[in-house]
Amino acid sequence: MSHTHVPEQPLGRLSASWRHCVGTGRLNLALRADHRESLALVRREIGFRYIRGHGLLSDDMGVHRVSGDRVRYSWTYLDQVFDHFLELGVKPFVELGFMPTALASGEETVFWWKGNITPPRSHDEWAALVRALLAHLVDRYGVDEVRTWPIEVWNEPNLVNFWKDADQEAYFRLYETTARVVKDVDADLQVGGPAISPGSDGWWEPFAEFVARRDVPVDFVSRHAYTSGPAQHVPFGTYQTLTAPGALLDQFDAPRKHLAGTALAGLPVHITEFNTSYRPDNPIHDTAYNAAYLAPVLAGGGDLVDSFSYWTFCDVFEEENVPTSLFHGGFGLLAHRQVRKPTYHLYAFMARMGPHVLARGEDHLVCRDDDGRVTVLAWQPVGGTGGPDAPERHDVRLSVPVPGTRAFVRRERVNEHDGNAFAAWRELGRPRSPSARQLDVLRDCSRPAVEHSARAVVDGRVTLDLALSRHEVTFTEVLPVRPEEHEGLDDRRLLGVSDDRLVAAHER
Repeated sequence: MSHTHVPEQPLGRLSASWRHCVGTGRLNLALRADHRESLALVRREIGFRYIRGHGLLSDDMGVHRVSGDRVRYSWTYLDQVFDHFLELGVKPFVELGFMPTALASGEETVFWWKGNITPPRSHDEWAALVRALLAHLVDRYGVDEVRTWPIEVWNEPNLVNFWKDADQEAYFRLYETTARVVKDVDADLQVGGPAISPGSDGWWEPFAEFVARRDVPVDFVSRHAYTSGPAQHVPFGTYQTLTAPGALLDQFDAPRKHLAGTALAGLPVHITEFNTSYRPDNPIHDTAYNAAYLAPVLAGGGDLVDSFSYWTFCDVFEEENVPTSLFHGGFGLLAHRQVRKPTYHLYAFMARMGPHVLARGEDHLVCRDDDGRVTVLAWQPVGGTGGPDAPERHDVRLSVPVPGTRAFVRRERVNEHDGNAFAAWRELGRPRSPSARQLDVLRDCSRPAVEHSARAVVDGRVTLDLALSRHEVTFTEVLPVRPEEHEGLDDRRLLGVSDDRLVAAHER
């Protein structure tokens, strides 16, 4: 088998859209220690720039308060949440929803925590709430800062679960009311939508026609992307089929295709939620398969959209009630207590890739730093439920350009065994509430396996033979080595020397 020849000249820069934004549970959860510690970790190791969650205006945030015939807006929890985000260097991607009970036209709700999904009983009162909210944010954080926060109107209004009767006309009215208020507060604030779910591309044409006809402001468009089939429920869990990973990229590309030739063509496109399964209790999220499945999506999604936001960064999440077990199929990159899942490592690997793309294939992405360091993300391709079973081994063979005469090669692996806390948890007997010692074991077992070696650079190149095991994602970095002399040092005098790595360079 020949090696893929990686060219020296970059194809372009690696897009940062894969970590532009990440999802969270309802915003009230950001008051909890586990959530805050988890967000600090992903910010430090992955570098997400924005965060989006539901429930900014739901009752548990306490924003819209009524006493008798008097209305008061309270920013007590909102300030704590947004202050914390900004202290960590993460900006809010503002989702306006759900409806405060005292302002709602009906009693229909979604989720265990009962987010109200009905239109406002008065659009004037809704406009007043949005105006007060944005005025407060501008006053507290400054208009220049808030202008960098996208403001998305509602969540998946095409579904009866999230918008009463999935009433398109009612949503368009809400969008218009909201967008005009946003621009009235400051013309440079960013507003967009319609935040529709998969299978709802029929909304694009009427949405574009409506906002064009009525000259309604739209600064960006948004939708969601998932590739799972109907839910197959079991006690405290769900299983689903998956289409191939390319279906996610097709969904990413859909807004631009459907909006071509409309007044909204060319606007930024934000995928404000994506994952394999749309269920927060599907064990696929905890697996190495999930990481291998999403690897080509992270590698290629930046060609199609301005951002695609993983749903979600941690398992502090309660849409289907409080989880009953540490591993329960939650959306998170992190389980509770900052236990890293395999998909977390996929993101952490991406965060360490160089800025210049040298090559991209069906099973690899190769990048380079300005100082000559070459980075490789490689994965075993998987095809979803209808695809063939992944073999026990997959080979990726590359010839990469490296300056100098010697190189240091370091590789990290995540697969069905290595870097896989879910596998270790099952071997521990699936403890629902692990002890402190068991949590330590799981964190230890969540670390990727590491190997390293010295390589000769031949004709400006290093060959990499990467044998990947089943469902593996691997990260390899090749660093140019500049040997330094250490006069008087002769490592051959050390006991146990058996190879030339320990022999001083001037003695070789």
